Amino acid sequence: QVHLVESGGGLVQTGGSLRLSCAASGRTLRTYKMAWFRQGPGKEREFVATIIWTSGSTYYVDSVKGRFTISRDNAENTVYLQMNTLKPEDTAVYFCAGAIGNSLFDTWGQGTRVTVSS
Repeated sequence: QVHLVESGGGLVQTGGSLRLSCAASGRTLRTYKMAWFRQGPGKEREFVATIIWTSGSTYYVDSVKGRFTISRDNAENTVYLQMNTLKPEDTAVYFCAGAIGNSLFDTWGQGTRVTVSS
């Protein structure tokens, strides 16, 4: 069983940057696909970005393309989300999630809050 812990959230001004981290413990992530989701105030949880651990292939929701980058560190068993040019609409609790192979995302972290001030 994998245990995920996010960190790196905080308060930032419009146009600023943050890097979120998702550290995994319990087992290696090499058989996983990992993703970041977010849930803004009064909104449904939405997909942000995903990475296939073995290939490094990535996919992003249109609203963050060109601004966010998902990456992974094999040695640290950690997934990152580099967020640049942040906008107030990026304000949300960001969750890290994992899934084995092509299964649904069933392992979640506790979330880290990101607030972008205008």
